[in-house]
Formats: sequence, structure tokens, C-alpha cells
Amino acid sequence: MLGNRPVEKSHVEILPDARECYSLLPVGYPRPAERPRTLRLGTREWHHGSFGIMAVVNRTPDSFFDRGITREFGAALDAVSQAVADGAEIVDIGGVKAGPGDEVSPAAEIERVAGLVAAVRERHPDVVISVDTWRGEVGEVVAQAGADLLNDAWGGVDPRLAEVAARHRIGLVCSHAGGLPPRTRPYRPAYRDVVRELTAYVTDYAERAVVSGVSPSAILVDPAHDFGKNTWQSLEITRRLAELTGTGWPVLVAVADKDFIGETLAISGAISGALPVDQRAEGTIAALAVCAWLGARVFRVHNVPATRAALAAVAEMQAAT
Repeated sequence: MLGNRPVEKSHVEILPDARECYSLLPVGYPRPAERPRTLRLGTREWHHGSFGIMAVVNRTPDSFFDRGITREFGAALDAVSQAVADGAEIVDIGGVKAGPGDEVSPAAEIERVAGLVAAVRERHPDVVISVDTWRGEVGEVVAQAGADLLNDAWGGVDPRLAEVAARHRIGLVCSHAGGLPPRTRPYRPAYRDVVRELTAYVTDYAERAVVSGVSPSAILVDPAHDFGKNTWQSLEITRRLAELTGTGWPVLVAVADKDFIGETLAISGAISGALPVDQRAEGTIAALAVCAWLGARVFRVHNVPATRAALAAVAEMQAAT
């Protein structure tokens, strides 16, 4: 039982698609809309209708966005301080590039992020510290160093991560990556209904985390735009985000400067290919505003001031309706 409601069982059907395609089709969803939960992480909380800004700080030499500008410890710590000054309530620290690249061992990932987590905890005691990792052993070390949230962008490939969050009484992001192994790019992803399937997956992941001992008020779900999805599917998720927010779980969106933004801007401008990362700002703000209007709670971004202004505008427009 989960509260007073039994946990719905579901199974996954592997569709007989072409060799390059894949689909994870959960059976028995969608579920009815539920009352939105209050999100509590560290010393902060967000109620339904309030927005949280999560700033990205990567200690990687090959980040797709900043190309390693915050790789060094001092630069990363300064970037955190700047993000907090700009209005970020959460900082998401990463030690491994999401996409393909050089192999990073668990020990190397820990070396990149654990000391930074401890330093941020000391310098900014009230900021919520998130760590972007899929590895249980990394989660254990950063939880001991002071992290408040484990951001699992790869959909629970390591079940120990939820156990770590439960043991240390911290939060967990439950994402959908279409069944891909970490650090791989999608190739011809196929779904019968991408929104229905990802909603089923992340809500099931969240409920299993609760059974493991993670507090329901410390869980976010993330549709994971571009992870195991093409541009059309990421746009479909954005358009229908209310179906995910309607589950009651607080939703994290990480759309900032992603490839589907670059490709969409290129198509709208009749340009071949995708716009480069440094030309995706306007599309990012548009996608963030749509997601905010449809009920997303936390926004993982590179540009905190612009995001803060956009979310304030959305809040004002919602208040006026």
C-alpha cells in the first residue's frame, strides 16, 4: 500500500519495432489527476504555483554548454555563488557530461563533485544542493558531503540511488530516458504515445522510491527532454506537459539550450540543421514559459537572471487570469 491507495502494478511491453527503434509501453495508465504535492528540499519548500530555479554548474571539461569554463574548483565555486546571488534556490552540480565522451570512473566523478558539494554547503548553508549522477556510490559520498537532492537523469539504472536518498533522507529526481544506458544518444526512438509512456514510467519510479523510504515531498519527476527522444517527441512533451503535472508529483524540466530547441529554431527560421548552443536563448525562454504555464515546478537552467524574469512574468499573467 502507498498511503491509503494501493500501488498500481504495470508491466513493460517491448514493441516489435525495427532494430533501430525502441519503445517502453507501460500498461494501465494514465492515472487520474491528483492534488499537487508540496516540494520540500533542504530548508526550502515550493507549493503548487510557485517556481524554483535550479542553476547548472558542471565540473566537466566537455560540457555541451560552457565547454569546461567551470571545470576548475575555484571557478565552479564562484559560479555557484553567482547563481545564488542571481536568485537560484537550487544548484545542480555535475561531474560527468550527459552525452558520449571520455570515460569517467566513479572515483573520478566523486573527486570532481564531492569537495565542491562540501564547500558549497559551508558557504551557502540555505541553498539546495543537487548532484547530477546516476551512480549509487557517488550518491552516497555526496549525501555525506551535504547534498540535498540526487538528480538521476538516466531513469533509475542504478537502484541503489533511491536507497541512498532514503537512507540519508534527501530528495530524488525520477527521470525517463527511454531505457537508454547512461551517456548514449537516442537513435530513431519510437513510442506509441511518448507522454503516456514517460508519465507511467516516472510515476512508477517515484512510487517505488517512496516504498524504498524516500519522502514523497522530496521527489520530483522529470520528462527528460532529448534523453531517449527526438525533437518531435520533446516538443510533444512540452505541449502536453499538463498530463505529467496533473499526476500531482512536482515536475522538473531541463530544457535549457537543448538540441530540440536548436532544431526547432532552425526550422522556424528555415535554416538547415540546428542553431548552435549560443543562439538558443530565445527558444529556451519560450519553452520554459510554456512549461511554467502548464504547471512545472522547478527549472534547470544556465541563465538564472533571464529565467527568473520569465517566470516572474508567467506568475503575473497567471495571477491576472
